[in-house]
Amino acid sequence: MHYPIKVFYSEEDEGFIAVIPDLPECSAFGETEEEAIKEVKIAQELWIKTAKKEGRKIPRPSSEDIYSGKILARTPKSLHKALMEKAKDEGVSLNQLVVYLLSRGVEKRANP
Repeated sequence: MHYPIKVFYSEEDEGFIAVIPDLPECSAFGETEEEAIKEVKIAQELWIKTAKKEGRKIPRPSSEDIYSGKILARTPKSLHKALMEKAKDEGVSLNQLVVYLLSRGVEKRANP
C-alpha cells in the first residue's frame, strides 16, 4: 500500500518530521528529508504489523480515494449574481470562472 507522506522541518527538533496522516500517530524524525521518509516507511510497516496483530482496522490509503471532480456549493444570491456577472464579462461559463478562481486561491495558499 502506498500511503501519502508529509514532511516538514521542525525548528524545535532541528530536523525533519515525516508523518503518514492516514495512520494515526505514525511519524518519524530525520536530519534530512530523505532520512525522515526512510524512517517513516519503517514506522508504517511496524504500525500495520501491530494493527494486524491487535486486530485493529487498517485504513485504506487516501491516495486511493476516487474523486469525481464534481462539487455542489450553495451561495448567497448576491454572490451568485456577482459571479454570473463576472463570468459574462469574461466571456466564460460560471463553471469555468469558479474553477479558475478556486484554483488561484488554492495556489496562493500553497505558495504564500
